[in-house]
Amino acid sequence: MRSDVRIGIDGFNLAMPHGTGVATYGLALGEAIKSLGARLDGVFGIPVGVRPELREILFYEALGRGIPQEAGLPAVRAVRRWIGQFRRTRVFDVAKSGLIVQGALERRLPQFDRIVSSARLFEKADRHFARTGRFLTLRLPDPPAIMHWTYPVPIRMAGTNNVYTLHDLVPLKLPYATLDRKRLYYRMIETIVRDAEHVCTVSESSRTDVIEQFGIAADRITNTYQSVSTAQPVGDRRGDVTALFGLEPRGYFLYFGAIEPKKNVGRLIEAYLGSQVDTPLVLVGARAWQADEDLRLLSSGLAGSRNVFGNHVASHIVQLEYLPRALLLRLIEDAKGVIFPSLYEGFGLPVLEAMQLGTPVITSDRSSLPEVAGAAALAVDPYDVGALTSAIQRLDRDDDLARRLAAAGTEQARLFTQDRYRERLFTMYDMILAKNRRTRSTPHMGSK
Repeated sequence: MRSDVRIGIDGFNLAMPHGTGVATYGLALGEAIKSLGARLDGVFGIPVGVRPELREILFYEALGRGIPQEAGLPAVRAVRRWIGQFRRTRVFDVAKSGLIVQGALERRLPQFDRIVSSARLFEKADRHFARTGRFLTLRLPDPPAIMHWTYPVPIRMAGTNNVYTLHDLVPLKLPYATLDRKRLYYRMIETIVRDAEHVCTVSESSRTDVIEQFGIAADRITNTYQSVSTAQPVGDRRGDVTALFGLEPRGYFLYFGAIEPKKNVGRLIEAYLGSQVDTPLVLVGARAWQADEDLRLLSSGLAGSRNVFGNHVASHIVQLEYLPRALLLRLIEDAKGVIFPSLYEGFGLPVLEAMQLGTPVITSDRSSLPEVAGAAALAVDPYDVGALTSAIQRLDRDDDLARRLAAAGTEQARLFTQDRYRERLFTMYDMILAKNRRTRSTPHMGSK
């Protein structure tokens, strides 16, 4: 690809201190774009001020500590927002000086060639859309050839090809499982499908959902799947799993992900307790909406508990709110099996991460998960606690099954390598640019 092609991605999820699955997606997307030879722009919503010499400092401060809350009393903030709706959205370049010691922050971002930021851009866009029903228009003096929004946001960049990744339609498929304002969400997706130059999904399941629900033409929506790196930096394992948690390699089951309704953690705990296996269950994930309901059975497995670095560790169930990426990867690699019985997923990164690391998987037979896991996992009806219980018992007792699943998973994971992801992205981007190459001075992608 020619180096004069510039592609932008947003930093909506990349700016979150603990990240999300979409942050992982954004990082992998940015790295793939760079590996194609294109220049990479980042669009953030961090307040960086008007003084050029302070912008980089304020950017990395917010990246490391979280975007600061708006100052002032609630009434003052409300007036400020009301006045702000009549002002043009100001965007500032965050010049790279090379003077900032980024440390661990360097691993959270792809290697941007250019960073721009507009204070609270995404919150402003949400308010603008709720008030007017229209997307916020973002204007840059030199926009990239493609602006790839990694998440559905009500923003459109002027003078470029706007591409939106729709990971899933969970708020519409499982409306009882999310807190989204459904009318606004539906209108936003409807607008994206109507006005975007292209729509991207991360599975055939999600692509089919969007086509069926919104009627988008098949040639305007592409499934690129996604990839993820599970490489562990040398010397950055941050302690031994056995020393920290008293867990033996291949001696525990693992769930990792948010504790929220669609992840089905309540049924997982019920199935685990019903299995009566001696192998401990480790739950790694931040508590989200209705987490207490999902964890209501947790106390049944907390006999003989102790505290490790603020996390609750028990003889049968270990509950961890958050772990650094390096230690999480070590936990995945050393687990007897990863259990991910989600009710609905756009892709299912935990399944791919487990397979890449040679760990057997129990997962759901719904949405995108059969695509990702193939025949390399034990797939069960996520609503059937008995079926999940049986799968846990089988994997706990059958070492030959565990070895077969681990080997099959490693092979299945090769379908989602970074090289294959890069090829699918190249095809999509080149197709988008080819559609308007005759009417715009957009450079050709060139050869890979």
